[in-house]
Amino acid sequence: VQLQASGGGVVQAGGSLRLTCAASGRQIVLYDMAWFRQAPGQERELVTRTNWSGSNSEYADSVKGRFTFIRDNAKDTLYLQMNSLKPEDTAIYYCAAKRSMSDVYAYWGQGTLVTVSS
Repeated sequence: VQLQASGGGVVQAGGSLRLTCAASGRQIVLYDMAWFRQAPGQERELVTRTNWSGSNSEYADSVKGRFTFIRDNAKDTLYLQMNSLKPEDTAIYYCAAKRSMSDVYAYWGQGTLVTVSS
């Protein structure tokens, strides 16, 4: 599966952005999906992940209540709705996929930059 992330940009603190991850090559219903982010000088971290059906989602404590992971299997598209953005949310955001039986996210999009100004 190939993944293409988009939707990043510059937003003021308190604002909202919606990131999109479009998949091609294989249907995303075959995969567990996730969003990761990497801030400058920091390690990549898991933001949120969901199983193949979207029935089981997990969020990092830092984004709970502010971010929502939406997967549309019919359109092979993922969304990350980000509300109440904070300067510490500034990072490159990546969508990723793994087979349900695997522990490794083997498929990655190219990343999209989100900058939150104070």
